[in-house]
Amino acid sequence: MKLILTIVQDADAGRLQEALAGQGLQSTKLASTGGFLREGNTTLIIGVEEPELERVKAIVQETCRQRTKAMSASSPVHALEGVFTSPPLAVPVGGAILFVLSVDEFLRL
Repeated sequence: MKLILTIVQDADAGRLQEALAGQGLQSTKLASTGGFLREGNTTLIIGVEEPELERVKAIVQETCRQRTKAMSASSPVHALEGVFTSPPLAVPVGGAILFVLSVDEFLRL
């Protein structure tokens, strides 16, 4: 059995959970926060038998696409005042991070 920790942007989480459920796959949702942009993320915990691993990875890849977001390099205080010291930067956001772990034992109590 495999345990997949899947970290996605909040904007993709609902679609991903629906796509997984549509394929009969269960997931557990945890709220999390990204480190770089400090925006909301969702961590899905998915347990599957090894033969289903590639199917889950394909669903995540289809559902969670990377996009570009314009971000100011200025501090948030400057942004509130409408003063920017540098032009906005194009920052890639979205996509997904997957950690695939082997599970020695699974119990449902």
